[in-house]
Amino acid sequence: MKKLIGEFKEFVSRGNVLDMAVGIIIGGAFTAIVNSLVGDIINPLINTILGGISFEALNITVRAPWIKWLNLNVPFFQRNPIEYPILGFGSFIAAVITFFITALALFILIKSINKAASLAKKKKEDEEAAAPTTKICPFCKSEINIEATRCPHCTSEQPKAEPAAAAEPTA
Repeated sequence: MKKLIGEFKEFVSRGNVLDMAVGIIIGGAFTAIVNSLVGDIINPLINTILGGISFEALNITVRAPWIKWLNLNVPFFQRNPIEYPILGFGSFIAAVITFFITALALFILIKSINKAASLAKKKKEDEEAAAPTTKICPFCKSEINIEATRCPHCTSEQPKAEPAAAAEPTA
């Protein structure tokens, strides 16, 4: 049992699980923001464009002929009014709009994160490319590693590089 608890602690304490938990919490908050954007801003604008028709009011009542004969065994005066099924496609349209806005917002967010990551990677590559990694042997003129103390071609000892701070300033 202690081994199981230890493994569970190790699993939970890993960074990926904590990152996922934070992502879920932020996703819930993001969902609330998108729902508010759609319900409070976009749907009223669309309703205004459509002439004041609300999406929630858009529905179809299914009046199938076989429904009215369901209660034939009950006398007419005891029958309840028939409740026909209602297909609320307006709510579905609102949900589809919410989905597309959420997908668009996530696309823009991920695209900007990827762009920032690629700029950081490019900057790091530029810094790495700017620093020399090789030098020329003063004796045989072969290209060798900058940290080499002996040339692998002519086996001569390489002069030690003087630090930039030790160089005398010229006036």
